[in-house]
Amino acid sequence: MSIVAPKGRKHLAADALFRLVRNGFAGIPDHRAEDTGISCVDALMSAFAMFSLKSPSLLAFDKERVEGNLHTIYGIERAPCDTHMREMLDPVSPESVRPVFTDVFRQLQRGKALEPMMFLHGYYLLALDGTGYFSSKTIHCKSCLQKVHRNGSTDNSMIPKGF
Repeated sequence: MSIVAPKGRKHLAADALFRLVRNGFAGIPDHRAEDTGISCVDALMSAFAMFSLKSPSLLAFDKERVEGNLHTIYGIERAPCDTHMREMLDPVSPESVRPVFTDVFRQLQRGKALEPMMFLHGYYLLALDGTGYFSSKTIHCKSCLQKVHRNGSTDNSMIPKGF
C-alpha cells in the first residue's frame, strides 16, 4: 500500500516538495572554480537526502546510498562521496539555504497540512529535538551542548547552547 497525497493536494506529495527543494537549490551559486562533474544542486540534494533518510553520518550515507534510488526519489544524477560533499558544501552559506525551507514551509501552510499543529494565536506546536542528529563523542566546539551520561561518557551536540 502506498501513501498518496489527498485529492487536490498533489503539491504536498513528497515528489512535489522534493522538486521544490531542488528548484530552490538550483538558485544557490556554485563557488567552485572548476567543474568536478557533480553539480552543486546534486551535492545539496545529497545532503538533504542524507538528513531525510536519517543517515547517522556522511560516511554511513556514502556506504549505504544506492544511486538509482537517489535519482528516482531526489533527482540526483551523481552523489558525491562523503569527503567531496563536505568540500563542496562547507563554503555554502546557511543563509542561502534558508529560503528553500521557507518555501517548503509556506507550501505546507498554504496546503493546510500544518493546521492540525496550530496551537494558540496562530502559532504551531511542534516537538523538535535536533540534538540526536548532530552529536559526536569526539568532535565538539565551545558552543556545543554537552550531554553527560550516567556511565560518565559524553556526547557533544552540534546545536548551540540555548537553541
